[in-house]
Parts: sequence; C-alpha cells; structure tokens
Amino acid sequence: MLSTGSSALLAFQRALATVGNNVANAATPGYSRQRVELETRPGQTLGASTVGTGVNVARLQRLADGLVFARQVDSSGELGRLQQLSSLSARVDSLMSDSATGLGAPWSAFFAAAEGVVAEPTSTSARSQLLASGEQLAARWRSMDAQMATMEDEVDVRIEAQVAAANKMASEIASLNKQIVAAGGNATPELLDQRALRIEKLAALVGAETVEQDNGAVNVFTPGGQALVLGNKSMALSTASDPYRPDRVQIALESPGGSIRLPSSSVSGEVGGLVEFRERVLDPMRAELGRLAVAFAHGFNETQRAGVDYNGAPGSDMFSLPSPRVDRHAGNTGSATLTAGIGDVGALKGHDLVLRFDAGSWSATRAGSGEAVPLTGSGTAADPLVVDGVELVVGGTPANGDRFSLRPTSGAASGLQVVLDDPLGIAAASPLQASADPANLGGASAGASRITDSAAFAGFTGATVEFIDATQYTVDGNGPFAWTPGTPVSGDGWSLELDGAPAAGDRFSLTATPPRSSDNANARALAAVDTDGILDGGSVGLTAGLAQLTGRAGSEARHAGLSLEAQDAIHAQVMAERESVSGVNLDEEAADLLRYQQAYQAAAQIIKTADDMFQTLLGAVR
Repeated sequence: MLSTGSSALLAFQRALATVGNNVANAATPGYSRQRVELETRPGQTLGASTVGTGVNVARLQRLADGLVFARQVDSSGELGRLQQLSSLSARVDSLMSDSATGLGAPWSAFFAAAEGVVAEPTSTSARSQLLASGEQLAARWRSMDAQMATMEDEVDVRIEAQVAAANKMASEIASLNKQIVAAGGNATPELLDQRALRIEKLAALVGAETVEQDNGAVNVFTPGGQALVLGNKSMALSTASDPYRPDRVQIALESPGGSIRLPSSSVSGEVGGLVEFRERVLDPMRAELGRLAVAFAHGFNETQRAGVDYNGAPGSDMFSLPSPRVDRHAGNTGSATLTAGIGDVGALKGHDLVLRFDAGSWSATRAGSGEAVPLTGSGTAADPLVVDGVELVVGGTPANGDRFSLRPTSGAASGLQVVLDDPLGIAAASPLQASADPANLGGASAGASRITDSAAFAGFTGATVEFIDATQYTVDGNGPFAWTPGTPVSGDGWSLELDGAPAAGDRFSLTATPPRSSDNANARALAAVDTDGILDGGSVGLTAGLAQLTGRAGSEARHAGLSLEAQDAIHAQVMAERESVSGVNLDEEAADLLRYQQAYQAAAQIIKTADDMFQTLLGAVR
C-alpha cells in the first residue's frame, strides 16, 4: 500500500510539473504542449487473486502532428514569398500612380504647353514654357527610374541579409539534429520544438521541404531540391555576382565542388519573393518605363526635325537618350564588342535579350525564358545585327560561346535629357509653303509638308512639282517619279502630302517657309505626338502606352495583394490546426491542474493511511 501510494504521488507530481510547464510556455513561440502518459505497474499475485502495485510514468509525450507541421512549413515559405512580392509591388504601383511621383501630371503639362505653342507660334513665352515643361517631364522620368534603381539595390541588400539569416538557421538545425540523434529515442520535447521552430523560420526565408530520418534527424531541402541540411551538416547559401552585371547578386549554393548558381524557381520564402519581384515586376516595369521614354523622345525629335524653327532653319532634337546597354559575359574569351542603337522604335519590345555567338553566327534569346528571338544581319556597319528594333555593330573578333546581355530600354529613362536650350529652336512651322497653279484642272491641294533630310534641305530655295499624268510627276523637270494616292511627293530632303487627285499638267510651286513665320502646322504635329501610333508597330499611342504601364503596375500589385490575402487565410487555418493539437489551452490545463492536484492529495492520503496502519500494527505487537 505504501509503494502504491508513493508511485502515485511521484506520478502526479510529474503530471503537475508538466501542466505547470505548459502554462508557463503558453505564449512561447514554437512550443508544443506536453502530456504525461501513465501506465499501471504489474500486479502482485496473492493466493488466487492479484493486487495492483501502483502506477509508473510511461513517457513524456510531445503533442505534435507531422502532417500539420509539413503544411505549416509549406505555408510559411509561401507566405514569406508573397509578403515580399506584395509589399514591393505596391511600392512600384504607388510610384507609378501617385500624382506626386508618376508621369501623369508633367505629361499633361508638357502637351498643354505644346498646345500653347499651337495657339501662339510666335510667342517666346509659350515656347519657353514648352522647354520648361520638357525639363520637368524629363526630370520626372529620371526620378522614377532612379527610384526603381534604388529598389533594385535594396533587393540585393535584402537578399544578402536573408541569405545570411537562412545560413544561421540551417547551422542551428544541423546542431539540433546532432543533439537529437545523440539522445537516441530520448530527445527532450524542447529540442524537438527548437528544431521545428527553426525549420519554420528557414522556410519563411528560403522555402523548405523536410524528410525525417530513422535516427530522428530531419533533412531540409529547398523547393528546388537543393540540400540545406543533411543530418548534422548544413550547406551554406551564398550570393554571387551576375556574370553580365557585377552590381547585381544571384543566389548560389556552396558545395564541395564550388559555388552553384541556383535558378529563381529553386527558392521560395522571402528570398524567393525578392528574386521574383525583381525578375517579374521590377525589371519589366523599368524596361517598359524606358521603352516609353525612348518612344516619346524619338517621336518628338522626329517631329521636331520635320519642321522649321523661328529662324527658318530645320528643327533639331529636343531630347537625347543613352544608347541601349550591352554587357559582355564575364566568361567571354573573344575580343568582340557590340555597339547598339535604336533602329525601329515601333519594333522595340523592351525585353532583355542574350546574344550568343556560335559556329560563326549570332543568335538571340529572351533573358530568363530562353525563347528564341528572330535576328538578322551580319553585324557590319553596312549590315548590322537587327533584333527587336535594335541595331548592333560588332567590333573585334568573337569566339564561339561568347555571350552578351542586351538591355534595349532598361535604364534609358535615367538618361533622358533636354538638349534644346533656345525657345526659338522649337520647330513650330511646316518647312514648305505650297501654292497650286490657278490653271490646275485636278482636285488636288497641298497638304502637310515635312523635312526628311535636314542637311539636304538646308540648301532648298524652291521647287516646282508638275504632274505628267495621275500617276507620275517631276520636280524641277527631274523625273518622272511614280505617285500613288495617299503617298507624298518628295524631293531633295523634303516631302509634301497631297489631298485629292491631281490631273495631267497640274503644277504646285514650293517655297521655303521664311523666318519668323506664324505658321503652326508642325506645332500641331508636336502637340499630337502623344496620340500618334508609335509603339508596337505603330498600333499604340504614347498616352495609351502610359496608361498601360500604369495599369500593369496596379495589376501586378493587386494580384500579389490578393494572393497574399488568400495565403494569409490558408496560413491562419494551418496555424489553427497546429494550435488544436500542439497549442496550450489554459482552460484545459486549469482543469488538469485541479484533477492532478486532487489525485496528488489522494495519493498522499494513501501514504498516511499506510503509515497509520503500520504504526497500529507495531503498537499491537510491542
């Protein structure tokens, strides 16, 4: 009886201590509720019957569900990824759509100033306002690109910091594996909790998949299958410089054979979200911002060059842009260089490309996807390589396997500058004044004119266009030249559109627009550049392109935000499942505390009763 009571006393003392430990750790992150499991002692045979001998503590059980833990690890990785993606995408959306930082306000002000020149083509103040608005618009473009470049630098810094934190977690998991394996099957619940908490944190940083071993160790892998922890050894992640861009970091895994670069799809968690944001949101948005800047500058400059300024001289460029950026791969062995320039704005895609030289020829692929892109030309100055509207001239000698990264428009907005500093240099007037011969019999009338070659037009003193018939014309007696309705007639450095159909013998006299002209024909064209079809082969105007850019930023941010909301709900469900199994319920613990306390008091009473009986027995035979 004394043995039975003492075994119960010790068992319920252990149970009370376990309840107390649960209560004490109710708010401890990663703590799993513990429970004492009791088992009866073997009974003692007395004659024909058996008498119980008490209770033993079988084991201290850690209440955890392996399947729920696996879901928790997966959910933590996805939640970490979407948190980074959503937060940073929202910043890009705010940059693009906010009136204080976006292009909308200076864009509208610039074209409103162009309308002012249309209304008063001879006004110096109207022309000055157009130049000032151009400066503000270019400055806003540069500011937006600088903000995106800053975000790119921030992504690199965050990746390096999170990789260091992930390596620390992996090292601690390997150390805990070692302790757990050394303990055999008697590892304390606290060790298991510490390891599970670090695995969850590691998953939130880089994503994780776990495989439990027979000896109690847990191996941890990235979502792409790269080992991070194998037993008591951890593999270190690292950052390596991009072979095309030393200023940008990539994810790598340190192995006995050296550093292995990991594709973006092989990691999840916060690091995966940072890499995905950079590749899927930031890089395309920056490239598209640059494409819009290139199209705007080229379109406006082309229209400027088509007219004459206040002094009667051919218009000159108002804006300048840097050339497309070409970076050679760090492993190139040849001496080749590539010089890039914009050939066809309408064909610009903005996608980053990889150019490769193999077997005596060049090929182009999309960076990231590897999709082949049509490329023509031999690379000489007379026959440049042409890909997605970019022309490239090859210098030096390439070697087989040499690669180059081409960024047609990324970063172009950072170099947008206003180079016209004289308000009188705005080409508001059309270059030609045309008059129809009074004896003309056809219904044709002179329309818009433009300069096609500034150098050739500089010596223009006048010209006479005469139609031989409805399909041929001469210029100052030279020709004949073929003409079809809807096409302009052209001469040395100029072109003139005709409205209507001419008849044989119809003549048009052309003279150069004199200085200080009040003509505003080219100013109207400048004010309409925002609606001209320039992008995507001439099918999309600049204002529509700007709207698409802003809408894309909002769409990316909204999509990431909705995905995060959904994952938050999923993670909350997973955590609720974990809490239902492993969480500490204070009401339940209070009930257990009261039950075990009463049992403990009852066990103490058994011992007292046994003592009283023993003392009575001794007194009876003393």
